[in-house]
Amino acid sequence: MASVGVIGAGSFGTCLAMLLGGKGHQVTLWARRPEFAAALANTRVNQTYLPEVELPTTVEVTSDLQTAVSDKKFVLATTPSHAAREVLGQAAAWLAPDTIVVNASKGLEQGSLARIDQIYADIFPAPIAARATHLSGPTFAKEIAQRLPSAIVIAGADPEATGAVQQEFSTDRFRVYTSEDVIGVQMGGALKNVIAIAAGMSDGLEFGLNTRAALMTRGLAEISRIGVKMGANPLTFAGLSGMGDLVLTCAGELSRNRRVGLALGRGRKLDDIIAEMQMVAEGVKTTRAAAELAAREGVSAPITDVMHAVLYEDLPARAALTALMGRSLKSELS
Repeated sequence: MASVGVIGAGSFGTCLAMLLGGKGHQVTLWARRPEFAAALANTRVNQTYLPEVELPTTVEVTSDLQTAVSDKKFVLATTPSHAAREVLGQAAAWLAPDTIVVNASKGLEQGSLARIDQIYADIFPAPIAARATHLSGPTFAKEIAQRLPSAIVIAGADPEATGAVQQEFSTDRFRVYTSEDVIGVQMGGALKNVIAIAAGMSDGLEFGLNTRAALMTRGLAEISRIGVKMGANPLTFAGLSGMGDLVLTCAGELSRNRRVGLALGRGRKLDDIIAEMQMVAEGVKTTRAAAELAAREGVSAPITDVMHAVLYEDLPARAALTALMGRSLKSELS
């Protein structure tokens, strides 16, 4: 059995710690706040983020980052993308030379517009960055923790590393596929959150299933255009980290980003929505970065642009969706 350090004790970090610990791996789960780590270690239940299930005895909880990552075969990073450079940058000093880093964050860095693999290239020694892998796909933490069947994809440039993650993370209820498309898997995972806010907003306005389906389909086209411009394989967006994750996040009741959109469609203000949420909705920050990236690369991204106007320029939700319908007519493939 392998030694695994999990960075981040939110819902996804906790559920993956449970999954890996349940398989028999020795897992160390890192929580940023010492008082939170102490409570989790004592009760064995993450009351804030995943109260339905109990940590197995194979999972140790700590607030000491060095303890969490030192001498681990795998280090699984689940922090929000905006914290990746800071937290993983600190962890870099304690990683063993043969550690395989598994990124499970979905987003783009504010300002630099960097993907997580690009951040890793900046903060890790070259061999560790080259072996790093990226986990993405249609998975809600609650359902993984409940051992409901799920499928996910692990992308990496090193086949030996991706194969190792596939082997050690797969269970009879958690099926892991491999991919060589590091860019595409990350772009699909990040950009689908923007479309999910739009789909939720449409539902909040009670625009119906036709509208949601249109947003999801045209959103996938938009994600694909941006991803391909960045160097992704277009077929990746028909897979688990593309269409699969998009469908789940746009339509699933557990989706945080959809929840933000629902509230916007019902007339709530973004600041009030965020203040009430315990968990991070990555799509809010990603929308700003995605709009900047599309503009920089000269890629048409009307849904992203409209959602940027809603989130950051106070464009009313109803006006945003009306604006999308009023655009000049085009070929579907243009």
